[in-house]
Amino acid sequence: MSCTTLLVGKDASYDGSTIIARNEDSCNGEFDPKQFVIVRPEDQPRHYKSVLSHVEIDLPDDPLQYSSVPNAIRKSGIWGEAGVNEANVAMSATETLTTNERVLGADPLVEFAPAIGKPGDDDYEPEVAGGIGEEDFVTIVLPYIKTAREGVARLGALLEQYGTYEMNGVAFSDVNEIWWLETVGGHHWIARRVPDDCYVTMPNQLGIDEFDLDDALGKQCDYMCSADLDDFIEGNHLSLAVEGASPFSPRDAFGSHSDSDHVYNTPRAWYMQRYFNPLDEVWDGPDADHKPDADDIPWCRQPDRKITMEDVKYILSSHYQETPFDPYGTGGDDMSRTRFRPIGINRTNHLAAMQIRPYRPQVNRAVQWIAYGSNPFNAMVPFFPNVDDTPAYLRDTTARVTSENFYWANRIIGVLCDAQHAQTMSAVENYQLKVGALGHAMLRAADEQVNRLGGDAVLEASAREHEYDDEFVEDELVEDVQPMEPDEIIEAVRNPEVRDVLATANEDLARQLKKETEKLLDTALYTSSLAMKNHFAMSDN
Repeated sequence: MSCTTLLVGKDASYDGSTIIARNEDSCNGEFDPKQFVIVRPEDQPRHYKSVLSHVEIDLPDDPLQYSSVPNAIRKSGIWGEAGVNEANVAMSATETLTTNERVLGADPLVEFAPAIGKPGDDDYEPEVAGGIGEEDFVTIVLPYIKTAREGVARLGALLEQYGTYEMNGVAFSDVNEIWWLETVGGHHWIARRVPDDCYVTMPNQLGIDEFDLDDALGKQCDYMCSADLDDFIEGNHLSLAVEGASPFSPRDAFGSHSDSDHVYNTPRAWYMQRYFNPLDEVWDGPDADHKPDADDIPWCRQPDRKITMEDVKYILSSHYQETPFDPYGTGGDDMSRTRFRPIGINRTNHLAAMQIRPYRPQVNRAVQWIAYGSNPFNAMVPFFPNVDDTPAYLRDTTARVTSENFYWANRIIGVLCDAQHAQTMSAVENYQLKVGALGHAMLRAADEQVNRLGGDAVLEASAREHEYDDEFVEDELVEDVQPMEPDEIIEAVRNPEVRDVLATANEDLARQLKKETEKLLDTALYTSSLAMKNHFAMSDN
């Protein structure tokens, strides 16, 4: 599953939030309708079986409620992809990664082998289950973790026990930390904490470029890994570092170094960092510090300015604007405009951006931003995930094409506007501006209503998550507070009165969203109809 991931540390974001965001893109020629749903504890399976790999796993009996963006058509499984649980821990899974032959030879992927013949036959061979993968990760991990670090530990243990049939990258976040985990072969994995003042770009390649093995196998302050990783590296001659060089580079040891990376992967990292760090280096021309095919583009770096949710949406919708590689641009030529794989591609199923806001109480701290379809033509909308249900407009996506749900409305708009890009982009940009403003207004209004509902208790709950030193929280001076324990967070989030407020805010925004989306659909359909090849100027009236 090809995707693009952006991670934003709390000191790199505009409001101190941790932000993890990802485009879920289908494989070429596939389009998967998506739903935005809430999975209650009573609906969570206790025994899980994967559709693709047939692996079976007994799950704990105490799951948390969580949000999810599964496939509307479950023929290939759930594919939950992204969500937030009641402990205000977010997860994005997965970013498909690349690797090399040395890794796969040392630790082969655990692939499903179907049965051969029939039971009772002399040549019968029973099926062999495969490992876990993108289909499974959110369902078997997110309901059982109370911090981002716990997410790494649980997924890492599952990978070691069951293995995986694919290379993947997975993000976890809470209010304090973001962790990024990458699988290495069938059973091994590495994880790194995102520096608070940095952002991370991930374009379908194994990305971590520096790794402290001593920390990962010791205190685990900023790095974690499978327990035998050092022996795995040494025993299979995977490190490519010259004598005396440090630190260890997973990208060199475990990643790919193919020509196709320079067409499909590295240009996306180049464009993302070109956008967030235009002042740091020369990005264009023969003297560029990093070119689109560079293999040494950093995994993380500090941005030139704080990153907003609008920046997240723009970069995950981008298609090399203001470069010769823009398929909608007038620069370059026919060859350059189709040379690189865009970030905002036609086969995006959805964009999910999970924002954990440190200045809000637990009950409305988490926000899950959602966009469906091809990102250049859609809008990203915020919803509160800690509610009992999601709006039908985003939840009830069907296999049948219909403009009555948000997914298919966006798919139709994207096709119409792509064909008439120049003629429709003004309407698209106005739609994005209007919907984005409605989203921010909804958050502000809901936050104010929660404040009025909770009074001083809400402010206290908000403050207790962090040890603020003479910091203002909602205009109240709070000193010497202690962080809330995970179980206290869950109890606060389950406040039914506040959940009703948040659910109502979600529904109100969904109604406005439907109205604005239908306006854009009308405009796109009218504009594209006028440009049909069988048009004729003479009329009979």
